[in-house]
Amino acid sequence: MTAPVSVAVHRSPELLAEAVCARLVTALVDVQSAGRVPRLVLTGGSIANRIFAAVAASPARDAVDWRRVELWWGDERFVPPDDEERNELQARQSLLDHVALEPTLVHPMPSTADADDVDEAAERYARALAAARDPEDRAAVPTFDVVMLGVGPEGHVASLFPERPALYDERPVVGVRGSPKPPPNRISMTMPTLCSTREVWFVVAGGEKARAVHLALGGAGTVQVPAAGPHGQQRTLWLLDRDAASELPPDLPRLASP
Repeated sequence: MTAPVSVAVHRSPELLAEAVCARLVTALVDVQSAGRVPRLVLTGGSIANRIFAAVAASPARDAVDWRRVELWWGDERFVPPDDEERNELQARQSLLDHVALEPTLVHPMPSTADADDVDEAAERYARALAAARDPEDRAAVPTFDVVMLGVGPEGHVASLFPERPALYDERPVVGVRGSPKPPPNRISMTMPTLCSTREVWFVVAGGEKARAVHLALGGAGTVQVPAAGPHGQQRTLWLLDRDAASELPPDLPRLASP
């Protein structure tokens, strides 16, 4: 059975970031209240950084025991560790440096200082994922609680681009060479890994993404529009600003949103 897809539209990127911030804090608290350590997969990009900054500034952030939050990344640029292009560095600057984390529960993808090439980096991250599995996990990776994803104008998610070999890769993590979007060398969770989650949250802002959102929600194939592929085992949630939602079908059910 396919998990339900929900859509929420917010008036601006700022309101979108605040709304996702509130959802994220609530989700982490709910998992911790159930006695588990939440497993969260982070994304990169400008809207993600706005969300992370909103969490860092939120009075509600202290409701989360950040020492009991496990963090992974859906993809990463294969660049030096201090390169401003790194999703990890951006997340640290906007949020992670502002909360008390348990270092052993934070799993950045390897940089050029850690591995000789993207294939070695992908293999190392796959081993880290395998080592973190619980006995009840059925896949080769842990079951995440939330996978956060952005969407590119052409429909890419993580570093899985349309009609590229990485889309067909069934290993947990893949090295990407010749990315259409610089930098060319990247590491990415593959589609099966992105789907090993209770919930997928697509967070998308900007009119340049509207066509990709329309296609992904309109039944396009994953090869042409990778954003059509990831889905949560319990729920798939599309969190959009008004511009990104501008081409949605008018009859598409939406959650109540400000």
